[in-house]
Amino acid sequence: MDQITKILDRLLALHPKEIDLSLGRMHRLLDALGNPEHRLPPVIHVAGTNGKGSVTATMRAILEASGKRCHVYTSPHLVSFNERIRLGTDGAFVSDPVLYDALHRCEEANGGEEITFFEITTAAAFLIYSEHPADVLLLEVGLGGRLDATNVVEDPVATVITPISMDHEKFLGDDIAAIAQEKAGIIKAGIPVISAAQPEDALPPIIRRAARLRAALKILGQDFVAQSDQGRMAFQDDDGLIDLPLPVLGGGHQLDNAGLAIATLKAAGLLPDENMIALGLRSVNWPGRLQPIMSGPLLDLCPQGAEVWVDGGHNPGAGVSVAQFMGEQEERSPRPLYVVAGMLTTKDPVGFFRPFHGLVRHVGTVPISSTTTARSPEELADLARCAGLEATPFQSLDAALADVAACSKKDGEPPRILICGSLYLAGEALARNGSAPD
Repeated sequence: MDQITKILDRLLALHPKEIDLSLGRMHRLLDALGNPEHRLPPVIHVAGTNGKGSVTATMRAILEASGKRCHVYTSPHLVSFNERIRLGTDGAFVSDPVLYDALHRCEEANGGEEITFFEITTAAAFLIYSEHPADVLLLEVGLGGRLDATNVVEDPVATVITPISMDHEKFLGDDIAAIAQEKAGIIKAGIPVISAAQPEDALPPIIRRAARLRAALKILGQDFVAQSDQGRMAFQDDDGLIDLPLPVLGGGHQLDNAGLAIATLKAAGLLPDENMIALGLRSVNWPGRLQPIMSGPLLDLCPQGAEVWVDGGHNPGAGVSVAQFMGEQEERSPRPLYVVAGMLTTKDPVGFFRPFHGLVRHVGTVPISSTTTARSPEELADLARCAGLEATPFQSLDAALADVAACSKKDGEPPRILICGSLYLAGEALARNGSAPD
């Protein structure tokens, strides 16, 4: 076991709960560290249920195309913890020595006090970012917003709230309005906020908080739009229209994500010229989100000619977007669609699977070895059946893919395979394929 794994394991044991939303422990540790959160580059704070990572990746691509250095904080990781902390100094994930040093200093400063894993590792990220130069920090919320560990940042240059849907009800509330109120907790006095088009009950809490704090609010579909137009993307707001290439990330929902990214950078005073925006949109990279697998051991397990996609979406909103994308692929190039899925006990499998009804030939459910909170394949198969899908449990990803290979021989045509339901499963699939993010 290496040093990073050992210290991460120790930090996991500092709190009996994986999630315990509060800011008190975070402030205590940051005070002991000399308040690195006060020495960060200008921050753009990103909350929401779906699309946080894609919006962040798009902002990063546009900023880096214009020569800006971007620190980026995201979670969870797919394969290596280092993925959570990207340094604008060289654009790479944090190195093991720098990460270990920060984690060790946080562990010592914490003095064995109770603190969640996300809190102490977020403090380590702030320590690292405060000691490495960059032009901007793209800071993604871990869970919720109001009481999330990242919300100790008091003066971001802009905040953005991506689409909200039902997720983490145990911690955020059991309806959309309650969840939206938690997400809106990142809105700060006088700081511009950009919101996606939201479900009807999600907008009022955002509007009320923005009004109360006099934070200028722009809403997708009301104050600006991003839409496809003859194979191009048109971004339009009160200042006019920008003609751009379509985002390289798969799925129609990525038009909205790109629009959110552009509007947020504009509100923050960081939007470059049209050429740099276009260059950024062509270079966005966000692994594990409708990612095609073009080669590697994973593809070798599949029938010859198979089309394989990996996506980490795991809630009903993500299910709608991914199913819509798969439907578009079916219209362009009809193939039998097989889903291989693994999900956590904290998610809503029926809500996730329901949009796939009538689209999927069969669902193979698999375990997820990289977490202790995964549903068993048997339980997940039962829940897929509740959504109207045919499903069979398997004890491994390899076994599920072998079954697809056997079925495709009977079909007589190459299948389309979607590995989905969890970022943890997406990470395991990419690791199995030898294509971890870099």
